[in-house]
Amino acid sequence: AGDSDHGTLQRGLYGFIKSLAKEIGRNGATANLILVDKGGEVSLRAPLRFLLSAGSAFLNAQILTVSRPVSPVEADWERPLLGKMIAVTGAARGIGLGIAEVLTRDGATIIGVDVPQSEADLTTAMNRLGGFALPLDITSEGAAEVLRDFCLGQCTKLQAIIHNAGVTRDKMLSRMSDRQWNGLMQVNLGSVQRINGALLATDLLDDGGKIIGVASISGIAGNVGQTNYAFSKSAIIGMVETLADSCAERGITINAVAPGFIETQMTAAIPFVTRQMGRRLSSLGQGGLPIDVAEVIGFFVSPQASGMNGNIVRVCGQSLLGA
Repeated sequence: AGDSDHGTLQRGLYGFIKSLAKEIGRNGATANLILVDKGGEVSLRAPLRFLLSAGSAFLNAQILTVSRPVSPVEADWERPLLGKMIAVTGAARGIGLGIAEVLTRDGATIIGVDVPQSEADLTTAMNRLGGFALPLDITSEGAAEVLRDFCLGQCTKLQAIIHNAGVTRDKMLSRMSDRQWNGLMQVNLGSVQRINGALLATDLLDDGGKIIGVASISGIAGNVGQTNYAFSKSAIIGMVETLADSCAERGITINAVAPGFIETQMTAAIPFVTRQMGRRLSSLGQGGLPIDVAEVIGFFVSPQASGMNGNIVRVCGQSLLGA
């Protein structure tokens, strides 16, 4: 009966925290929930510090699960990534560049990956951040091995791989061509699987490494004209849930972020009314910024977050989509 009552009341907290988040969100306040697995108490400090920091400003009504740490927890809270090497795909601009900037701020050296067409922007960004530029089409044959070998040439241990690269090819399913479906899948899903496979075939990520997927609210709620995109992003969530246990056995954690409406150069080009609708779907009444996504990823890849595994965190200000 005790276990039954515990589970019943714990589930009740889900509804409580989501309702409270909507009540206080319009005032710019947030409410989130941490669930602590047995043995996870020693890992609790990191998520508490993060949720109480400015870095979590666009997280609202999120439920984080803390488990027993899969690798030793380091204690440098000021620059937790100092001396760490991290690879970020899609790093030339937008959210990917924002991720690279935040991780550099926290001490990391970035291996930035983007398509050869973006080599100039990528090189400029990596030179500014003191990182390494790798112009690479991650869908090309052997690309995963090229990335792996490049990482091996720069370090003996890779702190994290951030699978940020992604595309949209919106079309109603009845009008979608095989090329539009397959091309998107190669970027958003196939390349992620191949890169993971290449890295996990080595010990580059063992004993403290992090794998971060970038999903989307569309992968949770679905969206008209985005059956292909929603499939790929929902599959990223499935990847995290499927690999969490096997990664933990090697001292690796895997988590994902699911951004909602994020203000970027791309969204700035869409009609004003559409942008306003995207903002108002959030209980905070605003869109997010690339740094909001980057801050969550910065937390997940820090050594202090070794008790965070298998989490899917929506960076959406509590969007009504998929709520």
